[in-house]
Amino acid sequence: MAERNAPSLVIVTRKSFFCLFTFTSLLFVLSWVFVLRSTSRPQFIENTLLPNSKLLAVIDHAISATESHKDAVEPSVGNRAILVDKEGKERSSSSSRPNGGVKCNTNEKDVLKVFMHDLPSEFHFGLLDWEPTGGAVWPDLQTKVPHYPGGLNLQHSIEYWLTLDLLASELPNPPNARFAIRVRNVTEADIIFVPFFSSLSYNRFSKIDPHQKRSNNKVLQDKLVQYLTAQKEWKVSGGRDHLIVAHHPNSLLDARMQLWPATFILSDFGRYPPNVANVEKDVIAPYKHVVKTFVSDSSTFESRPTLLYFQGAIYRKDGGFARQELFYLLKDEKDVHFAFGTVQKNGIKDATQGMHSSKFCLNIAGDTPSSNRLFDAIASHCVPVIISDDIELPYEDVLDYSEFCIFVRTSDAVKKDYLINLIRSIGRDEWTRMWKRLQEVQNFYEFHYPSREGDAVQMIWRAVARKVPGIKLKLHKSRRFSRTPIQNEKGLTRIPSPKNFW
Repeated sequence: MAERNAPSLVIVTRKSFFCLFTFTSLLFVLSWVFVLRSTSRPQFIENTLLPNSKLLAVIDHAISATESHKDAVEPSVGNRAILVDKEGKERSSSSSRPNGGVKCNTNEKDVLKVFMHDLPSEFHFGLLDWEPTGGAVWPDLQTKVPHYPGGLNLQHSIEYWLTLDLLASELPNPPNARFAIRVRNVTEADIIFVPFFSSLSYNRFSKIDPHQKRSNNKVLQDKLVQYLTAQKEWKVSGGRDHLIVAHHPNSLLDARMQLWPATFILSDFGRYPPNVANVEKDVIAPYKHVVKTFVSDSSTFESRPTLLYFQGAIYRKDGGFARQELFYLLKDEKDVHFAFGTVQKNGIKDATQGMHSSKFCLNIAGDTPSSNRLFDAIASHCVPVIISDDIELPYEDVLDYSEFCIFVRTSDAVKKDYLINLIRSIGRDEWTRMWKRLQEVQNFYEFHYPSREGDAVQMIWRAVARKVPGIKLKLHKSRRFSRTPIQNEKGLTRIPSPKNFW
C-alpha cells in the first residue's frame, strides 16, 4: 500500500515546493519595487508651499531650464576633456547648452529685495570726490552719475555697480531690466547691503601720509565697524543677514575679522581663513575686465596667428611661482607670446590687440588664485587656459566653465613640453566650439549702468539670491535658544565664534 502511494506523495511534494518557490520569488520582486520607489525623488511637496518660495524659484528655474534644454536638443559632439588628470587621461563634456541653462527673468516674483544702509557719503561716493548738498546721502542719478576712476581701479569696482543698481531701482522711471530692488522696510528685505567702497578705499587711501599715524583706509574701516555694530539691524542678527563687498584681496583687511558673520562678495578666498570666508556662505564675483570687448568678432582659428598668449607680471610670490617656470618653458616657442607687461603707457591697448589675435590665453595664479586676466580673455573670446589649483569662479553653481575654458593642474603644467603639447593637440573644431561658447557667456561678465538683462550686475545679485535660503536657515537656527543667550564668565553676552557658527 505504501509503495502504491509513494508516487502521489512525490507529486504533491513537488507541487508544494513549486508553489512556495513562486510565492517567495513574487515577494522578492515586490520588495525591490517598494525599495526603489522609496529611494526616488519625492513628488508630493511643491516649492510653492514652502516658506521663501520666491527665492527657491530662482534656483529651480536655473535647474529646470538646464534639464529641459538637454531634453530638447539632440546630442552633439562635445568638448574634449578640459581637466586633464595626472595620468594624462581626459574627461569629456558633451554639453553645448546656450547660456548654460541660465536665464535672467525680470519677473517681479523673482526680484531680490535689498535693504541698504544710508551710510555717510565718506564711505561710498565721497571717495569719488562727490560732495553731498542739502543733507543728501546719495547723488541724484537723474542729474549726474559720479565717475569711477579708470585703469586697474576699475577691475575691483563691484560695489560701485551694485550700489548704483539699487539706487536706480528707486528712480521715478526705473530700468525695466532689474533683479534687485531697494526696500525701505527692513522686515521686507531678503538681505541687507552695506555700501562701503572698500576696494576703492584700499587703492586710494591705504598709504600713510607723513603726518598720519594710521591710513585713511584703516580709519574708515574702524568707523564702519562702529557704525554697523551700533545699528539695530546688525544687533538683531549679529550681521548674519548683511552683505559686504570686499573684492580687492587686500580690502577690509582690518575689519573683516570683526564683520565675519556677514556674506562677503569677493574675488577669491586667497587671503581669508576658511572660517571667515568660504564658498558655502560667500559670493565670488568677476573682475571688471580692462581690455576692450571684442565686438562683432568674426575671427577664425586660422585668423588668430598667436597660439598661446600671456602678458603681465612674471615673478610673483605665493602660488605665482608657476609663472616664472612657464616663462622659461615657453619663451622660445615660435607661436607663443609670453612677456612681461604692465598697464603703463600702451599696456592695455597692447593686451587688447594681443588677446584678440590669440587662440588661447594663459590665466596663471599670481599672488592670489584669481586675476583679471581670465575676464580679459573671456571679453576677447580667447579660450582661457587656467593654471590655478585653488581658483574659485563666479556663478559656477549654474555655469559649466569646462565648456569654454581649459583647466590644467599646476604640477602638470610645469612639466617640460606638457602644456604646449596639450594646447597643440586642440584642433580647429574643438577650439571653434569653445570660441562660440565664449561669445554666448560674455554678457555675464559685462558691467553696465543701468544694469541689463543677464549682465554681471544681475548675475551677482542672482548669486546672492541663491545664498539667501542658507542665510535664513543659519539665522533661524541661531535663534533656537534666543531666550538663553550665551554668557561668558563675566556675564557678558556674546555670539558664537565663526568656527562654531558656519
